[in-house]
Amino acid sequence: MPADALTLTAAGPDGHPREVRLSSPDKVVWPATDHGPAITKADLAAYLDAVAVPMLRGLADRPVTLQRVRGGIEGEEFYSKNPPKGVPDFSRTTICTYPSGRSHPQLVVDDAATLLWTAQMGTVTWHPWPVRSGDNDHPDEVRIDLDPQPGRAFADVVEAARGLREVMTDAGLTPFVKTTGNRGVHVFAAVEPRLEFLEVRHAVIGLARELERRMPELVTTAWWKEERGSKIFVDYNQATRDRTLATAWSPRILPGAPVSVPLTWDRLGEVDPASLTVHTVPGLLAEHGDAWEGLHRDPGVVDAAYALWEADLERGLGELNFPPDHPKMPGEPPRVQPSKKVAEHWDEKGNRIEG
Repeated sequence: MPADALTLTAAGPDGHPREVRLSSPDKVVWPATDHGPAITKADLAAYLDAVAVPMLRGLADRPVTLQRVRGGIEGEEFYSKNPPKGVPDFSRTTICTYPSGRSHPQLVVDDAATLLWTAQMGTVTWHPWPVRSGDNDHPDEVRIDLDPQPGRAFADVVEAARGLREVMTDAGLTPFVKTTGNRGVHVFAAVEPRLEFLEVRHAVIGLARELERRMPELVTTAWWKEERGSKIFVDYNQATRDRTLATAWSPRILPGAPVSVPLTWDRLGEVDPASLTVHTVPGLLAEHGDAWEGLHRDPGVVDAAYALWEADLERGLGELNFPPDHPKMPGEPPRVQPSKKVAEHWDEKGNRIEG
């Protein structure tokens, strides 16, 4: 007979054990596939218990957006920026300011007990901000998403990632890489939290454009999909306020429960991302350890990357498009698909001319 609920015990923020109630533990979150059996809510909790130590390195002391589901991954999907109702009294929140200027609290996942509670609330993917809770305006991580367009093999993404590694290293940063849980890779670097979001974004654009110059046939910074062709998009907008990436060791809301897994640069081209799932990753962690354990050991500075942005300004290259939910920014190109743009409807600054 299926269990109505389980009571789990995990360390709280003070290190003392806390109890977390897991209702409907037999509920299927990921249906069975050819690559593995179904994964229940209890299975997800067991996975989180196995990877909690390295996963919390990426989550703790950061505002976290929760990607949640009702009825498993085939049901309703939604994002929680406001903390879900019933936050345990041992958990905490931090105030975040969004691109609109509006502010409200977001949950901080500091400990294993809070992590399990978020799973109880239907969370399947955890998206931390690149800031610490004591200063939500100055990122301490540079994050770049290499997003392959249709037709690109993972080997091409690996080649682009290695090129990006060289660009970032030349700029004085120490890059770390992980799979996305899908077709691309994420490249991170720890930095001193001295610059605010817009400045860090410009530094990332500087890195992205330099990579594009070095690998023009492979990568692109084109925001509009119709301009990317089959190239790999260097997503500079992951450095924009309120844009987040799945944390290391987090499952993704995709069939088969793939996981975003840190790898050493040597192992990046040797591992099939499709093999990294909730079923297999605990064993991989036990065998190889956490490739990102030292991510924040020696943070760099973004000065040299920002200098690339400034050099491009002198070359006549300016601002790039922001995400559509972001306010229109000074110097931003028109927010209209190039194929639909009528020149006389826009001024030289990219503002629409109203008739």
